Amino acid sequence: MKQYFVYILASKRNGTLYIGVTNDLLRRVHEHKTGLVESFSKRYGVCMLVHFEQTQGVQGALMREKQLKKWERKWKLRLIEESNPAWKDLYGELMKGRVCEG
Repeated sequence: MKQYFVYILASKRNGTLYIGVTNDLLRRVHEHKTGLVESFSKRYGVCMLVHFEQTQGVQGALMREKQLKKWERKWKLRLIEESNPAWKDLYGELMKGRVCEG
């Protein structure tokens, strides 16, 4: 079964949030960061990867995305801070891991 990711991007700590789904997290975050696609994230400068979850299968990922989008903002902020209290951009750490695997 193919792996999918539900991810949260932020413009800054406690800033604008974006929630999405992808089967290639590095590629998708790179697209957000470089503004390759006209989108909400480009318009509002939302390109800092602050949270992600891996799921098995697209249905589980889409269900989780819908769930998170319905959550109150304070719940989303708490979710981010539980796994990433410093609000670090996790993209760099993912890139390091990819280089080490190759």
